[in-house]
Amino acid sequence: MKLCHCCTTLLLFTSISAHSDFFTSIGHMTDLLFMEKDLVSSLKDYIRAEEDKLQRIKLWADRLDNLSTAGSQDPEAFLGHPVNAFKLIKRLNTEWAELENLVLTDMSDAFVSNLTIQRQHFPNDDDQTGAAKALMRLQDTYKLDTETISSGQLPGSSSVDMMINVLSVEDCYDLGKVAYSDVDYYHTELWMAQALKQLDQGEESSTVDFVAILDYLSYSVYQQGELERALDFTKRLLELDPSHQRANGNLKYFEYQLFKKKMKESQEDEDEDEEQRTRKESRGRRDDYLPERKQYEKLCRGEGVRMTPRRQSRLFCRYYDNGRHPRFVIGPLKQEDEWDSPHIVRYHDIVSDRDIEKVKELAKPRLRRATISNPVTGVLETAHYRISKSAWLGAYEHPVVDKINQKIEDVTGLDVSTAEDLQVANYGVGGQYEPHFDFGRKDEPDAFEELGTGNRIATWLLYMSDVQAGGATVFTDISAAVQPKKGSAVFWFNLYPSGEGDYRTRHAACPVLLGNKWVSNKWIHERGQEFRRRCGLHWTD
Repeated sequence: MKLCHCCTTLLLFTSISAHSDFFTSIGHMTDLLFMEKDLVSSLKDYIRAEEDKLQRIKLWADRLDNLSTAGSQDPEAFLGHPVNAFKLIKRLNTEWAELENLVLTDMSDAFVSNLTIQRQHFPNDDDQTGAAKALMRLQDTYKLDTETISSGQLPGSSSVDMMINVLSVEDCYDLGKVAYSDVDYYHTELWMAQALKQLDQGEESSTVDFVAILDYLSYSVYQQGELERALDFTKRLLELDPSHQRANGNLKYFEYQLFKKKMKESQEDEDEDEEQRTRKESRGRRDDYLPERKQYEKLCRGEGVRMTPRRQSRLFCRYYDNGRHPRFVIGPLKQEDEWDSPHIVRYHDIVSDRDIEKVKELAKPRLRRATISNPVTGVLETAHYRISKSAWLGAYEHPVVDKINQKIEDVTGLDVSTAEDLQVANYGVGGQYEPHFDFGRKDEPDAFEELGTGNRIATWLLYMSDVQAGGATVFTDISAAVQPKKGSAVFWFNLYPSGEGDYRTRHAACPVLLGNKWVSNKWIHERGQEFRRRCGLHWTD
């Protein structure tokens, strides 16, 4: 905790389109929630209409039952009365036809019509798969076991959340199937085992049974080199379904492979155990798995931050007026040192809640899956390591955007006329941006050539929401972590005064574990800064 000697109050203080990666943006998923609420209301209207129809049919049935019962006691006497005879003929000729029309009336037209209209906005299989992988990404990053996720007991969640946000046997089974389809046997095993556990504990399922789960489990643990467990799961499966063809074949194969394994020498066994351990630790990672992932995930969990007490003592928070800038002389800013080298600073209460909401309002209809520039082709494309939705806002679009741009220039002293537009991003389920540089490296000489404004000299990152858990900005090279705080902004230089890139600024956006993360960033370019940040020959902060 940094001491604020000079400001003690400081520390107190996308339109929806079909199939558009819904899980990457909470902003868009809220629209889905309200759409589902509307559908439920429509469904209830349909149920009430059906109930009303059945009630009318029931009244008919009760009345006719009374008449037929009375008439059947003495049919001749009953029909001897001319009124009864007339009413019988009338009922059979016209009233039963009316009843037939009532029975055939389709009360579902309004509901089906509404459902058909809304269906075009439904998520698709890719969205569901993406959301499942996001859950598994959170599981790995924050070292959560399946029981924690299945019970909804995520860090930062309330007891009310836990009562609602639970995974059923079917949910766990579906998560396991997504992992299996991705040839990720590590997560297949974890989620199938959780589904099995919940069945063993008495949870009922109409669509998933023990046999299906055990079939997946036996194969997934076999693929991870655990023959004994694969054999145990297969035997349990055959106890439930002795005629299961694949399990019978696997039983013989596993027994044979286990026999061969036991014949090997102890040293070979040790080598195989090491290989098995390495395979499990891979967790079904992609081939382009980042070598720094362990460091990245540790920082996301709040572990491994390298800040010695001596360095900590040199970090302060202060009132800042940027050299007696006219806008800040009377109302100085609250500035806090987040890191010493490279120098990362945070400005508290820099944008009002009202302005933040206006920026969100402007951005939301235009949110699209965030892209990255391919370093080889220069083409903008989506990437599995950047999962969010973003929109770009120009200063001319609304006075609030222009106001924020001016504030950035006043605070940093840099010219923002050559900066990129304000980028607004919303992170959804498991939303993240893995370690990256903001500036163009030497092997990317044409990174910003089309802009004609030079490299990205600095980054301004504004947090537009608080996050219940997760979502930190971490710097993997220096082992630093900055937590989101609504209304505050962090700022750092990406380039040394010499113009060389500062590789210590490699950073990442950790997955959002719980909550909704909104940020906006301004990438400030070199052009126009010649007399605002003088060039230097030395690599200094």
